[in-house]
Amino acid sequence: MTATQQATLTPPFRPEAPQEHIDSSIDSFMASLPDPATLSGEERRGLIARYTAVLEGNFIYWMTATHLAVRSPEAKEEIEENLLEEVKDNHPGMLRKFAVAAQAEPTELDRRAVDRDLQNVREFVGTLSPLKILLMMAFFEGFIQKFMAYLADLAARSGSSEMVYTDVHGVCDIAHTQGLFHSYAGELALAKNSTPSEELLEGVKLLRTLLQTIVRPK
Repeated sequence: MTATQQATLTPPFRPEAPQEHIDSSIDSFMASLPDPATLSGEERRGLIARYTAVLEGNFIYWMTATHLAVRSPEAKEEIEENLLEEVKDNHPGMLRKFAVAAQAEPTELDRRAVDRDLQNVREFVGTLSPLKILLMMAFFEGFIQKFMAYLADLAARSGSSEMVYTDVHGVCDIAHTQGLFHSYAGELALAKNSTPSEELLEGVKLLRTLLQTIVRPK
C-alpha cells in the first residue's frame, strides 16, 4: 500500500477516542519513509544525525513540559515513571552511543536543517496545553516504537552493531504510548472547556512536520 493510499484510510479524529487516528497517522508516515537500500551513505548518516539532534536534547524536556501541563494525579504518575526511566537509564546517552557507532554524530549543518521546525515545536510545548501535548507525545512515543527497526537498519547498513538504543525503545515505548493515551483520557474528563477537534491535533501536526524534515530536509 502506498503512503497516499494509507492516508486516505486514516479514520477521522475523535477527541474522545483518538488512538485509532493517531496510530493510522503513524502508519502512514512509516509508509512514506524511503527504502533504506536506496539511500546513500551520506543520506543514511544525515537521517540518523538529524534524528539524534532532535531527540537527544529535547525528548526529556518535552516530557517534563507534559508533566507540568497535566492536572490529574494519574497522568502525573504515569509521566513521572516515563521520566524516571529516561533519566535513570540515561536514554540520551544510549542515543549518543548509537549515533557515534553509526558515524552519525550531528554536525552544525544537521542541527540547522531541523532548527526552524524544532523551534516551532518548542514554542508549542511552552503553551502547556495538556490535551494537545499529550496527543503529541502519544504520537511521538508511538512513532519512535515503530521507527526503531528502520533506524537500526540504517545503522547496520552503515556498519554499526550498536543497537541498545533501538532495542530498548522498540519495546518500552509500547507501554509508554498506552500510558499517554490513558493520561489523555483522564485529562479529557477534567476539561471544562471543549477545544475544537482540529486544534487538539496542533502539536501532532507540528511534530509530524519536524519528523518529515528529519527524513527529507528542505
